[in-house]
Amino acid sequence: MNTLDYSIATALKQLISPEQAHHYQIIPSEDHVDTIVFQTSSKNPDNLALELEIILGKKTVLIPCKAKEIQKYLAVNYRKKKQHTQQQLHYSDDFLSNVIHEAKETDSSDIHFEIFEEKGRVRFRIDGKLIERYLVTLQNYPVLVNRIKIMAQLDISEKRLPQDGRIQIQTKHDKFDIRVSVLPTLHGEKVVLRLLSKDSANLQLESLGFANNELNRYKESIKKPKGIVLISGPTGSGKTTTLYATLKLLNTEYSNILTIEDPIEYTLEGINQVQLKESIGLDYANTLKTFLRQDPDIIMLGEIRDSSTANMAIRAALTGHLVLSTIHTNSAWATIARLIDMNIPPFLIASTLHMSVAQRLVRKLCPHCKKEVRTTPAELNENSSFPTDLKSHFQATGCQHCFHTGYAGRKAIYEILPITRELTEMIKTNRLEIDAYLEANHINTLKSNALQLLKNSTTSLEEIYPLLTP
Repeated sequence: MNTLDYSIATALKQLISPEQAHHYQIIPSEDHVDTIVFQTSSKNPDNLALELEIILGKKTVLIPCKAKEIQKYLAVNYRKKKQHTQQQLHYSDDFLSNVIHEAKETDSSDIHFEIFEEKGRVRFRIDGKLIERYLVTLQNYPVLVNRIKIMAQLDISEKRLPQDGRIQIQTKHDKFDIRVSVLPTLHGEKVVLRLLSKDSANLQLESLGFANNELNRYKESIKKPKGIVLISGPTGSGKTTTLYATLKLLNTEYSNILTIEDPIEYTLEGINQVQLKESIGLDYANTLKTFLRQDPDIIMLGEIRDSSTANMAIRAALTGHLVLSTIHTNSAWATIARLIDMNIPPFLIASTLHMSVAQRLVRKLCPHCKKEVRTTPAELNENSSFPTDLKSHFQATGCQHCFHTGYAGRKAIYEILPITRELTEMIKTNRLEIDAYLEANHINTLKSNALQLLKNSTTSLEEIYPLLTP
């Protein structure tokens, strides 16, 4: 089933709540000045119409529809909420409460509030994809933004400069933080809320996606008492989650672990975590200087952004500390070139870097509805690395279990590169061509691991295609 066939316009979708849609088994199809038209599978439409008119305050027209079709519409447009989180959040603004509540329950990572010339909109990022959920009028949008600013303790009078803040949410069953980013745009301020879970109970390296040999290599590297381990990848690729799972493994009563983060995404008992605040001078480089006087065994930097931070990380590793951090590069080996671009001497990189890791997140096919298809020449791009011997693969279909997206959850794939003596010599002499070394030492790249997921029917060609093309 094509998800687009069952999508309804956002303006129609927000006429009723997900609870109302599921409770009454209705789907809005038309909205007029004094009438709303719904599709329904109800066997008693007259009574249902009267009840809806009382609730919505408008005349209701019901069009018969098969129950199976209604279920598909509901799955695509109104995701069911988890029963244990039906309580209200602890603040009063109804629309904002509902938006955050729904985003949390649908496992959204981010909420985007955007303003354009004629309207505003709210989008959720679910499994890495943005989905439009609500439309907001131009009159209501500034009120919504100000409400967010007040909750995040930001300046509501400042509309010309970017602002960053944080909101703490407490419910009966959950406790989480929200990172707030406000950006001035052409028609007003765009706001992005990042939902941060404080629950670290499920953080285990074994469950992230490492192959057995990759996990063993990684664990061997982080057992070393000094040096640097770097994890690379684009924003939203799961780097920070890997770092937290690593810290959880290393966290013992005999180790002094210090972290500097922006933001603190998980709270780990026994680890000293510092929230970055550049507005008062609390940045990565300055905090690292203080860390070195705090008798640390392990230091975690949220990100190496510039040469001063990179130099401090190198210095910390040279003085006998294990340093963990992330960096933005496309592959494990590209991290070397990135550090050289930051004016780090190659001989220092070679003597301190223990391991470079690259990772990505790939959506997994829903096991209930994935469908095997024959591989056709039209699907192959002459510039891709698609294996020509693969006669068939699986593709997304869509069903009730996956909200008719065809995918259910995501899996991390890794490129694990231990820095051996041979690589150390290559770094010192600035020889950055590594393909032959990777093949000779049987090191799986992101591309080869992505292909393995395709071959074992975990994911689709569409999902891994960006990793197959140069």
